[in-house]
Amino acid sequence: MKQTKICVIGLGYVGLPLARLFSTKYKTIGFDMNQTRVDSLMAGHDATLEVDDDLLYNAINNHGFICTSDIEKIKDCNFYVVAVPTPVDEHNNPDLTPLYGASTIVGKVISKGDVVCYESTVYPGVTENECIPVVEKVSGLKINVDFFAGYSPERINPGDKQHTVEHIKKVTSGSTPEIGKYVNDVYSSVITAGTHLAPSIKVAEAAKVIENSQRDINIAFVNELSKIFGRMGIDTLDVLEAAGTKWNFLPFRPGLVGGHCIGVDPYYLAQGAQAYGYNPEIILAGRRMNDGMGEYVANQTIKLMIKKGIQVQNSNVLILGFTFKENCSDVRNTKVIDIYKALKEYNLNITIYDPWADSEIVKREYGISVVNELPKQTFDACIAAVAHKKFANLDVETLLKPQHVVFDVKCTLDRNIVDGRL
Repeated sequence: MKQTKICVIGLGYVGLPLARLFSTKYKTIGFDMNQTRVDSLMAGHDATLEVDDDLLYNAINNHGFICTSDIEKIKDCNFYVVAVPTPVDEHNNPDLTPLYGASTIVGKVISKGDVVCYESTVYPGVTENECIPVVEKVSGLKINVDFFAGYSPERINPGDKQHTVEHIKKVTSGSTPEIGKYVNDVYSSVITAGTHLAPSIKVAEAAKVIENSQRDINIAFVNELSKIFGRMGIDTLDVLEAAGTKWNFLPFRPGLVGGHCIGVDPYYLAQGAQAYGYNPEIILAGRRMNDGMGEYVANQTIKLMIKKGIQVQNSNVLILGFTFKENCSDVRNTKVIDIYKALKEYNLNITIYDPWADSEIVKREYGISVVNELPKQTFDACIAAVAHKKFANLDVETLLKPQHVVFDVKCTLDRNIVDGRL
């Protein structure tokens, strides 16, 4: 095998941290179609904040890492890593468009003996049945004859500065046993947490898609418990803390389930199952439960306002947080938008405050406004939707009118000021 030269296609939350890490051991090029993104990275700043500026500076200036949107500059690479998003459409059907596009790019540059390794989350069979045929068609080469493939699912946790890419064990696989070992060797050379070589690409694909589906189902269970205990007048968190004293109780909490992984991956698994004539009941039931939690939070808030005699129509409501999770800027598939949409049906004046969210991206993707500075007004209700650390010292009561409602989605506020929570 010739000296490994890596190209990572897609420089988002997954691709950039991985490319930066690879650059410490290999000549690495990052490829992205977004020229603005490329220019920002080459200027030494990652707008997603996943890679610190000093690490990026070191990669560029000391390890020769470069980012480009010029396909000509990646033609002499021989190990291509595809790290593009795998979203769902408005009907929750898997959208493989980004994968087809990335596979087309690979097909234009791949040469004999090269390897393409996919990281994007998919259902079993997508790499070999959907992506590789595109590479073959565009390149004119044949898999396992002229070029080879691997699959190593991403395990990035946006906003988590402890469990970074090198500190999370990596699953690897290859289109032949020999290529599987090679792919595993490449990843294990930079992943300090170690690797697990799966026996096939389909096994690795399946392992990834069930990781987040399992979490989704468990969170759906505690979300349903929250609804049940809410009717019983029992605090869900008190129940979970009591039950958690047993050694094998799983510590899941209720909440909004969005983002690019947990809120999406179960639909990929469901699609894969349906292709084989099986309709997955538990997986989709969990999705329905979690997809409805934003509307549930909104309706519970409205009920609390009515109980307190607060006029709902034209009242002012503050939502704290818009990103899909705490301490990151990622707004993809955020379920806070569901809270917003449900509240708008009551003709409320809604202000969303999130110091992490990019207001321009939110406006473009969702058509609504988010403010990055704390509003100078008082509100009739406040929904703490995201547990940003920047909210920890926020005196919520100073933002509220004397008669008000506070709903705490993440159970992070002082319960003495909270009227309702999951």
